[in-house]
Parts: sequence; C-alpha cells; structure tokens
Amino acid sequence: MEQERKNPIRVSVRMQPQRESEMTATETTRPETEVERIERWRRDELERAGYPSDAAAEIAGRLDVDLHQAVQLLERGCPADIATRILL
Repeated sequence: MEQERKNPIRVSVRMQPQRESEMTATETTRPETEVERIERWRRDELERAGYPSDAAAEIAGRLDVDLHQAVQLLERGCPADIATRILL
C-alpha cells in the first residue's frame, strides 16, 4: 500500500547578508592600536618598495629605522638583502 502524503512540512530559510555594522570573530577580539596601524602601514610601504615580506615586517617594527632611507636604498639599486643588513 502506498502511503499518502499528509501536509508536507515546508521550511523557508532566508539568508541575510552580513550588515556593515556586524563584525567577524577576528574583528571583535580587540581593536588595532595606533602603533600596530603604523607598523602595518610601514610594512606595506616597504613591500611596495621591493622588500620581501619577512624583511619588511622586521624593518617596519623598528621605528628607529627611517622609512624613507629604507626605500631610497632600493631605489638607488641596493639589493633588498643588503639593504636589510644595513638598516638592521
């Protein structure tokens, strides 16, 4: 015998896009400090100039190293590995 369907259950699921004001788990851990923001900016500038990411991060963390001098070394033809040794 064939069973008859009795009022099938209908489930409606609506996915709502994440609102701009909602933060991901990573964003809610803690706000970025001013020093971290500066170091991130310096690292980005050094990478843009041609430093490898690990060297850029190390140089960026050293606020006693002049960013403009670091960039100028590469602009004048100094290889990144030698420039890193000079600066650090």
